[in-house]
Amino acid sequence: MNFTLGDHSARHLRCILRAYLAAWGMSDLADSATLALTELVSNVVRHVPDRRATVLMLRRPGGVLVEVTDTEPRGPELSTAVDEEGGRGLLIVQAVTDRWGWYSLPTHPTRTGKTVWFECESKEPV
Repeated sequence: MNFTLGDHSARHLRCILRAYLAAWGMSDLADSATLALTELVSNVVRHVPDRRATVLMLRRPGGVLVEVTDTEPRGPELSTAVDEEGGRGLLIVQAVTDRWGWYSLPTHPTRTGKTVWFECESKEPV
């Protein structure tokens, strides 16, 4: 899904992710996966000038993969510095997911940006 994100986008995307996880029998992942998704969406709203992003939610064997691709070519910064404005987002993603990372989009004449992703593994049998 390709979106221009706003201040309330995270709430709607959390609902969509929870619905997918319930349908896939992975409701145990809802809290951690929706928290991580909220942090990635918040980063787009806060740091990407045009707020454009694509969100991908994929069922994986035993878990879920979520990717947020935006138009900002600079990579995310995992910082331990915390101020009133934030700074905890990627630390939270790291704490509540099994794996996370990012990669730059391949060089393309009309598209730049990066993808930040995370995986959560279900503890319940699927």
